[in-house]
Amino acid sequence: MEKTIRIGGASGFWGDSALGAPQLVFGKTPEGHGIDYLVFDYLAELTMSLLVNAKAKDPAFGYATDFVDVAMKSVLKEVAARGIKVIANAGGVNPQACAAALKKLCEEQGVQLKIGVVEGDDVLARIPALRAAGASEMFSGAAMPEKILSANAYLGAVPIAAALKAGADVVITGRVVDSAVTLAALMHAFDWKAHELDKMAQGSLGGHILECGAQATGGLFTDWESVPDWANIGYPILECSADGSFIVTKPADTGGLVSVPVVAEQMLYEIADPAAYVLPDVVCDFTAVRMQQVGRNRVQVSGARGKPATDTYKVSATYMEGWRVTALLMITGIDAHKKARRTGEAILDRTRSMFTRLKLPDYLETRLEVLGEEGQYGSSANPVKPREAIMRLSARHENPKALSVFAREISPAGTSWSPGTTGVSGGRVKPAPNVRLFSVALPKHDVTIQVSVDGVAVPLPEEEPPEGFFKPYAVKTYDQLASSAGGRDEITVPLVRVAHSRSGDKGNLSNVGLIARDARYLPLISAQVTPDAVKRYLSHFVKGTVTRHDVPGINAFNFVMTEALDGGGMASLRCDPLGKGMGQILLDMPVRVSAGLLT
Repeated sequence: MEKTIRIGGASGFWGDSALGAPQLVFGKTPEGHGIDYLVFDYLAELTMSLLVNAKAKDPAFGYATDFVDVAMKSVLKEVAARGIKVIANAGGVNPQACAAALKKLCEEQGVQLKIGVVEGDDVLARIPALRAAGASEMFSGAAMPEKILSANAYLGAVPIAAALKAGADVVITGRVVDSAVTLAALMHAFDWKAHELDKMAQGSLGGHILECGAQATGGLFTDWESVPDWANIGYPILECSADGSFIVTKPADTGGLVSVPVVAEQMLYEIADPAAYVLPDVVCDFTAVRMQQVGRNRVQVSGARGKPATDTYKVSATYMEGWRVTALLMITGIDAHKKARRTGEAILDRTRSMFTRLKLPDYLETRLEVLGEEGQYGSSANPVKPREAIMRLSARHENPKALSVFAREISPAGTSWSPGTTGVSGGRVKPAPNVRLFSVALPKHDVTIQVSVDGVAVPLPEEEPPEGFFKPYAVKTYDQLASSAGGRDEITVPLVRVAHSRSGDKGNLSNVGLIARDARYLPLISAQVTPDAVKRYLSHFVKGTVTRHDVPGINAFNFVMTEALDGGGMASLRCDPLGKGMGQILLDMPVRVSAGLLT
């Protein structure tokens, strides 16, 4: 029989539910199979900067403590008894400390596991040379800041696979690309080589599906009402074959939903060009990927293609630019939104006057949002008059003293101004460092990767070199779509009637994947949801360009929007700095469709 391995994805970020690991380890698939590998993804750009601060305060920290204290503590004995291999990027900026903590837990529980560690992603020492060479930000072209807090290269799967081959039961890494923890398991299980590019691409796609946990099993799904039992949502399992094809499923007797639209949404999450998804090990082309429902909560995925990787690693660096603070006030009653907006304006006017007396400069940036008045929808917002609203006021300043003044002046709103002001959420807020992201390319030959198992060094394999590095190539796109011209029965409906959507972020870039609910809707989506139309509809957010990519394998389009997130992630003062709601907003865009075409 053909060998099949099963990989469970237990975490999509540091802070994900404690449900994932025990559910996957102690549970079985509906067909009665347990998992062979358990993988965790913990790291985001902001997480790395937080871990740098944690390590500076105590050299025994700097890793994702939940991995040891919560996840592994709950499953360690079962993992050992069943021989389940574990891979996690929980090492953060201190993989050795994470390994030491896990070893201590093993001793406490009387378990013996070989622990592998992958290091070398910390490239802070390379920053001066990059600065001297004039390296600029990958997306904006900005010059490198004077002081960098952290700099970590996104490593790939090869060193993880080497640790597994050397006998590691658990592999702990620092910064690796999210999908690498899954690809490494497949490379080890099936003895894939790095030059087998289509397999590497397909395995990376599997990792991309797993890397956000329950997002592959109904989390964030457009048709959320069709997803049962949120409280017990199942975490995803891949059933993988040696050719790279896999089936997405979940443990038996769990909530959630695994369907083609759910998996298709996740495939397009947080990617730019689906024909050139650049990873450390391979450049993936997902345009011809096919998905098929092969059973209840079972979706088969195949068709990813690979091209040689680039000769550089992407480095995620962070730096501090001033300080930031955000305050919330709940306000009720008639015209709550107007009262909330006037309250925020009064706080800014008052504090600016105080700054003048204290000889402090003005804010670097402020943002006043009234949650409840549909400000996220721009000019397409409905003329609502909510009787409950939340004033969300954010500010950046070069001096934390100024933001302490700001924080002190929030509470007086409870007695000074609007009736129905119910108080400050969470007490007085405190200024925090405003940490920003700086992405830069670093030649791979400038990165030294170290792999060890139980403290013994493991050599990296000498791989067959690829046939040159990646260059753009012809990809599969839609053939000429049929005319979308309608008839007399045309009606106007929101885009959600004909499409699913999922949106994500990469720095200041936002992407929205649109998957047609039926291939018959492709012509009308193509004709009406153009880049220009999307730019107009989201003009209150998108300050840069909008590019549309074809993804014909799953009847989809991927829209990539630059300068769309107010700096994005750590830098943005928006209430939605990651563009999570962008896809939902676009689904309200009106489109014309023949009434007879709707299903």
